[in-house]
Amino acid sequence: MRPLLFSIALAALALTGCEAPTETRPPESTSKSEEAPMSLMTWKDLLTRERPSTAHHIRTGPGTSNVIDLWLPDGKGPFPVVIMVHGGCWQKSIADRTLMNFAAEDLRQRGLAVWNIEYRGVDEDGGGYPGTFEDVARATDLLRDYADEYNLKLDRIAAMGHSAGGHLALWLAARPKLPRSSPLWSETPLHLDLVVNSGGLADLEASAPVTQEGCLASIMDVLTGAPSGQRPDVFSDTSPAAMLPFAARQVSVNGEQDRIAPPILGKHYTKKAKAAGSAASFIQVPDTGHVELIAPGSEAFEMEAALLTEELKR
Repeated sequence: MRPLLFSIALAALALTGCEAPTETRPPESTSKSEEAPMSLMTWKDLLTRERPSTAHHIRTGPGTSNVIDLWLPDGKGPFPVVIMVHGGCWQKSIADRTLMNFAAEDLRQRGLAVWNIEYRGVDEDGGGYPGTFEDVARATDLLRDYADEYNLKLDRIAAMGHSAGGHLALWLAARPKLPRSSPLWSETPLHLDLVVNSGGLADLEASAPVTQEGCLASIMDVLTGAPSGQRPDVFSDTSPAAMLPFAARQVSVNGEQDRIAPPILGKHYTKKAKAAGSAASFIQVPDTGHVELIAPGSEAFEMEAALLTEELKR
């Protein structure tokens, strides 16, 4: 159980839900009753930019959610790799992997290959538990099968996940902690050296009362599955916070003004990770909301790109 004072602090930050937009884009990062400061980016600011694309698409099965976009730098390589996981409240009606195209292209130009994965959302057939987790795990492990073809370096691998994708990216790093009894267990999960948790919802239990209700609380049962006699704690194999410690270095980057993933979540998760023995750190970026975290040119994204570049090019 979380301490009472922390629970009160989380509840005080909870927002009223926002309507999901009709287009595939994340919800606004402020409530309708509270106008965002002019200095904060909106989704419109990001999505009206010219969206880059890549010519490399890897099909992993039938349907729109079984695909990986590979962004390759110029040259012959070998190229270090960032596994990228999009957010969108675990819901495909809100966002898909193309939201990360701006970030992927920026990292590509810095000499990093980007393995931008798709997965079934909780609003898709087979999504939730265990399907969403199985999708990101399979897409990540497939990197090994394509490393030679695309001259990808696998000696050090980083991941970056935004919002709900931060949760999934950290979960990927935590997979070695899964018990054999879990449907999500695999014998040889890909090892990750660094995870950049970008405005992520890494602690599902702590995040539910803080972020928008439609983003997590209302879909929690689908995302984590129902408890059972064999699995009484649904967070034990779904929430990175319940799977600590694990080997990957973790950096949580939060915007000071983020209303989807307030910085208290990153601080709390980092404190928990350190206490468990993980290498974890927290960065709070001033005058920053949720969107800037994946917007090239912003202070927040420059910090994240530097973390990834330093890890993979050293």
